[in-house]
Amino acid sequence: MAQDAAKNHHGTIVWSELHLRDMAAQQAFYSAVAGWSFDTMPLANGSGDYVVAKQNGRPIAGFLDMGMMPHLDGVPTHWLTYIGVADVDDAVSAAVAAGGTLHRPVFDIPDVGRVAVITDAGGAKLALMTQAS
Repeated sequence: MAQDAAKNHHGTIVWSELHLRDMAAQQAFYSAVAGWSFDTMPLANGSGDYVVAKQNGRPIAGFLDMGMMPHLDGVPTHWLTYIGVADVDDAVSAAVAAGGTLHRPVFDIPDVGRVAVITDAGGAKLALMTQAS
């Protein structure tokens, strides 16, 4: 994303992702409750699939199986909210200075953006993301 466009998303929620353990059950639940449909795509690193939830054909959230992420063993199913920032590295520095904690260092997701997972000053986990151009 061009720097000007990134600034337009600074501070807004740009994505939500459900980290789960039973993909079929969660898809059935959200299909029944919210009318969502789903598209599955392989992850770029070949480690499994990513599921995009859609409402009326528009992508609205992602579903990711925590079974592919050993560092999340024992963590219950949860939603992770992504907040758009103009520069994720600067935002991480500001978050730490404001009492947050870097939980997962900054990493790049090809064609998606640059991401860091932090814990806010109250202990809630969230992701910061500068979207790719």
